[in-house]
Amino acid sequence: MTNYSPRFSQLSEALSGDDANVWAVSDRAHELADQGEDVIFLCVGDPNFDTPEPILDYTRARLGVGRTHYSPDAGEPVLRRAIANIESKVSPHPCSPDDVVVFPGGTNAIYAVLACLLNPGEEILIPEPMYIGYVPICDALRLKMKKVACPADNNFAFDVDDIVAAIGDDTRVVMINTPVNPTGAMATPEQLRELAAHCRERGIWLVCDEMYSMITFARRHTSLRTAAEHLDNVVVIDGLSKSHAMSGWRLGWAVAQGPLVERLTQFAGATIFGCPQFIQEAAAFALEFDTYFVEQMRSAYQKRRDLIVERIGRIPGLSCYSPDAGMFVMVDVSRVADSGEAFAEALLDAERVSVLPGAPFGASAANHVRLTLAAEEGELARALDRIEHFVTSGNRRAS
Repeated sequence: MTNYSPRFSQLSEALSGDDANVWAVSDRAHELADQGEDVIFLCVGDPNFDTPEPILDYTRARLGVGRTHYSPDAGEPVLRRAIANIESKVSPHPCSPDDVVVFPGGTNAIYAVLACLLNPGEEILIPEPMYIGYVPICDALRLKMKKVACPADNNFAFDVDDIVAAIGDDTRVVMINTPVNPTGAMATPEQLRELAAHCRERGIWLVCDEMYSMITFARRHTSLRTAAEHLDNVVVIDGLSKSHAMSGWRLGWAVAQGPLVERLTQFAGATIFGCPQFIQEAAAFALEFDTYFVEQMRSAYQKRRDLIVERIGRIPGLSCYSPDAGMFVMVDVSRVADSGEAFAEALLDAERVSVLPGAPFGASAANHVRLTLAAEEGELARALDRIEHFVTSGNRRAS
């Protein structure tokens, strides 16, 4: 009998490459926890808050009246209008519901936008450290990814001159993330305006991932849509996963103009055939009545950030800066370990604390680990006690 040898697509092969194993330390931590080990997880950016109860109540009500059918390809009008109203309030540029396309999560919105802007083999430029999820998206679309370093010695800050200098004749899209996952760095309005103008002059799209826009500490977030003088080359992506503790609801969106909106709508119709009606209506409700809940969560994240920064500052050999935004703190382990990966592996072995190595975010973060703020203060304090013991004990292994 002839053995059957299955064949798979290039897309699936790309997703099984070296970068697919970025969660190896976290996966091993879950295996240990399943075996009964007392593991503390500081690796994932999933909010540890429950979705606010009023949003749940409203969702139940919408389910009760049968909002469980097909939705328009671009999204429910009530949600597109709510998003447009928010954009119009903070921007000098009016935003129409017709500028908004809804997707099942911010990651899917990014995939759709890049699929509509780039052909296989074309170049996208992305500053790093960057969100891990960009890599499989670009791999799946077979894009040429060009990275621009935002060095740790400058607190991973944006440098528009470096980004502009890296733009070449083959660059079709520049994609930025502000506030940044994992570093919490924020681009200034002036930087966004300058970069948007330069990209427009060069005929390049500028895509801005703003998923952490509502979790800021030092100053308020400024959207690319607010800062840019012209919007015809600008795309903004946002969602509710982080800001409203709705990561499992899978709801995100893209805001653009004209022909791109038409193509995104066609793409959504062909690939997802609309998002659930009741989830979209709950999202619209959340955006309208969210001030109290968002502020409560933001305040809790800030207290957790301050706790981590203060404790890390007292551990010999470790250092970090206080991020301006986001749900993470990047810790420099270069004085106690050969790499962030070595530190994370050894920390899990010795103290059963799971943190994420920095290298998958980009070369600039290779000597760092990422600690999440999505844990209660007591759990964070317990983890930091273990980290301190690991670093200061004579038998630690981090290389």
